[in-house]
Amino acid sequence: MVARVDTALREELGVVDGLADPNVYVLDPAAGTGSYLVEVLRHIAARLRENGDDGLLGYNLKQAALRRVVGFEILPAPFVVSHLQLGLLLQNEGAPLKDDDSERAAMYLTNSLTGWQIPEKTQLRLLFPELQQERDAAERVKREAPILVVIGNPPYNGFAGVAVTEERQLSAAYRTTEQAPTPQGQGLNDLYVRFFRMAERRIVEQTGRGVICYISNYSWLDGLSFTGMRERYLKVFDQITVDCLNGDKYRTGKLTPSGAPDPSVFSTEFNPEGIQVGTAITTLVRKEQHAPATAVRFRNKWGSGKRAELAAEARDGAEFEYQDLHPPLELGLPFQPSHVQAGYLSWPPLPRLFPASFPGVKTSRDDVVVGVDREALISRMEKYFDPAVMDADVATTAPSAMRSTARFDAHSTRQYLTARGFLPGNTVRYVYRPYDLRWLYWEPETKLLDEKRSEYVSHVSPTNPWLELRQKQPMDKFDRGYTVRALADNFGNGLSSFFPLYLRTAPSGDRSLLSVSADEWAENISEAGRNYLVLIGAEAPQLFYHAVSVLRSPCYRRENSTALRQDWPRVPLPLNLDLLAGSADLGRHVAALFDPEEPVLGVDGTPIRAELRPIAVVARQGGGALDPDAGDLAVTARWGHAGQGGTVMPGSGRAVRREYTAEERHAVDVGALALGLTPELVFAQLGDVTYDIYLNDNAYWRNVPEAVWKHTIDGYQVMKKWLSYREQPLLGRPLRADEAQYVGAVARRIAAILLLEPALDANYQSVKENIFTWSAAGEPVPTA
Repeated sequence: MVARVDTALREELGVVDGLADPNVYVLDPAAGTGSYLVEVLRHIAARLRENGDDGLLGYNLKQAALRRVVGFEILPAPFVVSHLQLGLLLQNEGAPLKDDDSERAAMYLTNSLTGWQIPEKTQLRLLFPELQQERDAAERVKREAPILVVIGNPPYNGFAGVAVTEERQLSAAYRTTEQAPTPQGQGLNDLYVRFFRMAERRIVEQTGRGVICYISNYSWLDGLSFTGMRERYLKVFDQITVDCLNGDKYRTGKLTPSGAPDPSVFSTEFNPEGIQVGTAITTLVRKEQHAPATAVRFRNKWGSGKRAELAAEARDGAEFEYQDLHPPLELGLPFQPSHVQAGYLSWPPLPRLFPASFPGVKTSRDDVVVGVDREALISRMEKYFDPAVMDADVATTAPSAMRSTARFDAHSTRQYLTARGFLPGNTVRYVYRPYDLRWLYWEPETKLLDEKRSEYVSHVSPTNPWLELRQKQPMDKFDRGYTVRALADNFGNGLSSFFPLYLRTAPSGDRSLLSVSADEWAENISEAGRNYLVLIGAEAPQLFYHAVSVLRSPCYRRENSTALRQDWPRVPLPLNLDLLAGSADLGRHVAALFDPEEPVLGVDGTPIRAELRPIAVVARQGGGALDPDAGDLAVTARWGHAGQGGTVMPGSGRAVRREYTAEERHAVDVGALALGLTPELVFAQLGDVTYDIYLNDNAYWRNVPEAVWKHTIDGYQVMKKWLSYREQPLLGRPLRADEAQYVGAVARRIAAILLLEPALDANYQSVKENIFTWSAAGEPVPTA
């Protein structure tokens, strides 16, 4: 980073000696133990040696450390260490600081985010004169020093909270836009954003030219919260350069595109993974004769060796190869490469077709109101509602029922509910996770059920399908588009959005959650969507299931991966009824495979399709019979364990990777012929190897193809997630025979979806070639 700044000063701003120029003031506003300051001084010393200033090197270096290489730190311990490091550097260069305290490095104990402006009111004097002097000295630098460079690693804290007073003003400039989409979410509250704005304000609005070089959380590069920040930078900086260092746990799973390890650049021998969030080095240049940036210079760095590569580049002065990005306005001006199919941005976003959506239920007390077994849940709730049962006894079986929080008074809530009574009709089917069906006691009053989503519940019916999506996908891989018919939780961190096909027009007044007759329902279709359906003579369910089909196409997901990560999915509309009907038929098939309670011919019951029949068969190690009544199906292979606060944490389990047997390969050959596919294509979809997945030392599911085992929906590895909740200490019992067979049925359903993907891709391609366009007013217009 120091080398980058030096190069930018020399090549972009015309400062011949770069950092060694005595008029270049450098600030690290989050200096910590002084690492960047020390490196800047080393760089200055090297340049002075190159210039032949050996006799005055120590003097000039000390002058730089005393007045123009500045650090701010708010924590006393690293502040002290930084002074020690700076003093040692100067001593090693033959220019030690004087012992009489008349000299000190320009490292100050201060809040970097305040004190830049003269306060309107008189400041309170600090209790200790030394602290008062420190504050005064730091504020003189903030208001008077002609800072030309801001460098460092600002702190990232998404839970820093809403800033107050002067800090609050820092992110205000990024909360509005001129043309870009309005910022969404809470990302601008992250602490590093305030450091970016502080640096931008100092360089752009005060010095008028300069360089900012930060390594930071990389979420601002394409996050929906930061559209105003990116729009502003394109306007006020002449050059924007991004070295994306990746290494993100949430978006990429700390893996490269080829599947190799991709640790954080901050990983060490003692902490191989480093921090969880991905990072990027951003270099922003503002010239005196300013012209807004016309592109973003970008490159990706991946893999375990990227830190060494960066060090070698800095050492050798290597030329960096960047690609020029031209961020599309419609996607919020992302500073990362965009993968968007031509025409995608003209397709209608899903909410323009289906305007109503609802977030999922948030229980916050799963151990109270959620159960795998209906009878056990009812028994638990009857105990909770029994006034003769003491609170302490309730807490033994459902601890969070009697644990108060800021929004939940456990004792008064139970007191009120026991007086009112149990509502047994409110024990309903609940989609806890994809393919993980449970039971929920839906309590309409109090905070026993944290976010009950009454407005969502009123539209739930077995005959009303819902499509789950997010406006922003947190991971690179788009894997949403799951359909449900029952009440559902939020899938993954944050809130899901569930789009129904129908809306109830006359909400039921009782608390039993019973469905109502068909004449009390209306289609959840926008006026523009209805106009499209009228134009081609189609019906609302066809449009809904067409969306399901398109969203499940791997080709659609690949071609539009950047856009899908940024905003609501957009759906291409077929030009005629035949195309829409064919697409909808595929979508209905997908939705049926998503619903484990809806039988699917060839997947459930008899006869099962040849290629699916040998998948995930319950077997005993070494052969022989299993006795579920004797506990043979207990899950004890360490698939999950209880974490803090009762959260279930996934474990490694036991999954044995192997080649297919001859019999398993023959079954694929037979099934491929029946499907009109080649065996090679079937194996390409299912995976070239398979797994045996163990419940315990003896019982296992035989032959779970690799792609089935690793398949994710909404960020979850479906089968592994299901297993993590069924570890015997968590479930409290072994699996039943029907539950073990259910896992096999889920594996077959996932396999069937994977084998449907070639048809889904072909359908998507046909739709793209024969498509309606939408006018600027949001109306469908058929192409010529």
